[in-house]
Amino acid sequence: MAFVCAQTSDSIMAAHLRTKGVKICDGNSVQLLKTGHDKFEDMLEAVRNAKSFIHLEYFNFRNDSIAGLLFHLLAQKAAEGVEVRALYDAFGNASNNQPIKSHMHDSINALGIKLVKFDPLRFPWVNHIIPRDHRKIVVIDGKIAYTGGMNVADYYITGIPGIGDWHDMHMHIEGPVVNELHEIFCRMWYKATKEYIAGEKYFPTKNPSQDNLRVAIVDRHPLRSADAIRDLFAEMLNTAQHKVLLINPYFVPTHKVRKALKRAIDRGVDVQILLSAKSDIPLTPEASHYVGNNLAKRGAKVYLFHGGFHHTKIMMVDDLYCTVGSSNMDARSLRCDYEVNTVIFSRKVTKELTDLFNEQLKSSTPMEKGYWGTRSAGKKFQGWFGNLLTPWL
Repeated sequence: MAFVCAQTSDSIMAAHLRTKGVKICDGNSVQLLKTGHDKFEDMLEAVRNAKSFIHLEYFNFRNDSIAGLLFHLLAQKAAEGVEVRALYDAFGNASNNQPIKSHMHDSINALGIKLVKFDPLRFPWVNHIIPRDHRKIVVIDGKIAYTGGMNVADYYITGIPGIGDWHDMHMHIEGPVVNELHEIFCRMWYKATKEYIAGEKYFPTKNPSQDNLRVAIVDRHPLRSADAIRDLFAEMLNTAQHKVLLINPYFVPTHKVRKALKRAIDRGVDVQILLSAKSDIPLTPEASHYVGNNLAKRGAKVYLFHGGFHHTKIMMVDDLYCTVGSSNMDARSLRCDYEVNTVIFSRKVTKELTDLFNEQLKSSTPMEKGYWGTRSAGKKFQGWFGNLLTPWL
């Protein structure tokens, strides 16, 4: 029998976030950007129209045509007197197969763009691997923000050879919650540069949007809010009453989230999980499928997506509210990195994501109960071994 409560899950979640010190802002608008084409078309137009400042925080900028176009536009805006600050993660850049080289970094700065590496890699290197800045935040003139799961790379539009289309999710946000995202950027900018950004120019007072959506920003900072997103995922699962839909890459949840998934299944919640059949990182598909197989045996509906790679990070609860963010459902995101997730208390936005989920099922197959038995011994070992790497928390 499904979990029964006098309150709806969205009201319980809102109350929980407030107890954790998370501000819930009214008066916002959220536009889902469901493809790389949608994201970059929308964001580049906003960059062209910027009047005061453009602030960007990314895990990496891949040295390809879309990044080249972005930096060309940023240089034009800097020449017009618009302040441009861009922060990228040094490890994220180094792990990218087309990184920004040192001479390119210097050339970009010479164009008037303040381009900064977060936590440059230095000997003995290992002490700089964890934690890393995995967020994706852009704020323009304090009026528009972009956040979600996409970095800056051509493959969000063109896909990857051998894998296919790259699926991901981003958002165009306006309203008071933009300041919440901007505060995160400004704290990281100060951490990296010691430049303090404040004042009405950067944090303007905003009028509520016509959409008037309630939105919360959940920020994971390793020192200030280490449990924030792990707690968010677990609480969404713990308070779900009817249905949970979930897409997340590198799906090897930590113990707290895994327990919440099992509890939701056991009390009769319709838990549906979409996993990619392929991945851009070796080992991760088998590790994710190992977890998915165990949850399917317990009663979850688990699907394997064959239409490319799903890098999307979304969860929808009871058709009432949802989260979209940068955080993977694995130990690195939940225990190590700087991450940011947006919680949207909107039936309309949640339905949009639900419709997307259902559309993706057309390119998916159910993970049947005998699925794991069909895997080779090597694949089974990879799945088992990958799960040993998950911290038991």
